[in-house]
Amino acid sequence: MADAPAIGEVHVRSWQAAYAGLIPADFLTRLSAGARAASWARRIEEGAGQVLVVEENGAVAGFAAFGPGQLHALYLLPEYWGRGLGRRLHDRVVEELPGDSAILWVLATNERAKAFYVRQGWEDDGARRTETIDDGRVTLEEMRYRRRLR
Repeated sequence: MADAPAIGEVHVRSWQAAYAGLIPADFLTRLSAGARAASWARRIEEGAGQVLVVEENGAVAGFAAFGPGQLHALYLLPEYWGRGLGRRLHDRVVEELPGDSAILWVLATNERAKAFYVRQGWEDDGARRTETIDDGRVTLEEMRYRRRLR
């Protein structure tokens, strides 16, 4: 997919900015835009959900990944935060999601993301999970949010 390199860059830079102080710095500094781009290219090629990008002045500023019943990811480059692009991308995803409701998982300590999703009509449904990444060296506590779609 032609947008995979830009998606990889958005993914890494947004994680590094949004999760600074929330996830170990050594993990964030080791993130590779090239590796993320390759991963996204594989996912897209395999048809593992849909990916939408939002552009500003012809450049990819953010992306969202989603599939039936779930918003998997929504990330913007930090320089585009607070400018309405995230809301615009989110609203497009909500239009595209099939069914009556959907879920998403948010890092429990990511107050900025939680506030964004609440403003968009998502509600904490009380479910929690623990994910491990980086070969088990990084633990992520996540909260599930739910939203009616129609």
